[in-house]
Amino acid sequence: MSPLWVFGISIAFSLFAWGIVVVRHWWPDLRRLPRADALRPLLLLHAFRFVGLSFLVPSVVSLDLPVAWARPAAYGDLIAAVLALLALVALESRLEHPMVWLFNICLYAVYQGNRVGLEPGQLGATFYILLLITHVLVFRLLLRSDQLVASPPSARQ
Repeated sequence: MSPLWVFGISIAFSLFAWGIVVVRHWWPDLRRLPRADALRPLLLLHAFRFVGLSFLVPSVVSLDLPVAWARPAAYGDLIAAVLALLALVALESRLEHPMVWLFNICLYAVYQGNRVGLEPGQLGATFYILLLITHVLVFRLLLRSDQLVASPPSARQ
C-alpha cells in the first residue's frame, strides 16, 4: 500500500475516532455550560501547542520537511499557544470574544502546508487531528448565542 493511502486512511480513522469522542462525550457537556466555561478546557488544550516547535527538530520530523513550512508552522503554533493562554485570561471579560476569535482563526500552518505540498511522513508523529476538531468546537461555541442551550441537570432541581 502506498504511503499516501496509509496516510489518508490514518487521517480518516483519526477524524472518525476523535469525532465520536467529541460528539458522544465532550459536546453534550460543553453545550450545556456557559460559553466561558465551555471554552476553558478547549483553550487549555491549545496552550500545549508549544509542542509545534518540534517541527524545527530534525530527529522528530523528517529531514526533508520543507523549511518553508516548518518555520512558520512551528512559530505559528507557538503564537497559537500564547493566544490560547491570553484568551483563557480574557474569559468572562469584555475581551473574551475578540481574543477567542483571534486565537481560533490562526490556522495559517494548515494553509501553508497545502501550499508547499507536504508529503506523508514528513511530519513524523507530530500530526494531530484533535486540534482541528477542537477549533471547530470553538467556532461552534463562538457562533451560538450567549444563552445556554440546555440547563445543567443540577440547575433543574
